[in-house]
Amino acid sequence: MTHKQKWLLFAPAGLLVVGFGSCLIQWAAKMKEDEAPTTQWLGAGTVALGVFNAGLSLLGRGIVENALYEIREKGPSAVAVDSIAPAMFVE
Repeated sequence: MTHKQKWLLFAPAGLLVVGFGSCLIQWAAKMKEDEAPTTQWLGAGTVALGVFNAGLSLLGRGIVENALYEIREKGPSAVAVDSIAPAMFVE
């Protein structure tokens, strides 16, 4: 699988899972607000945060694959290190 294919897989999947996780977080908060038993909303909230964080991980992986794809396509010039480095040494 190429970096571009991975990027096009992970980035949208990450966005979908983040959105689903945020909906689950809201659902668990509503359970707490409705005074559901503590174990019920606590378990739901824990799973919701796990789903949300998994989405962030997928999204991050998509960003990494995009960077690797750009470096492979454009070469090392895709990384703009030269324009950043001199600014660090300005007195």
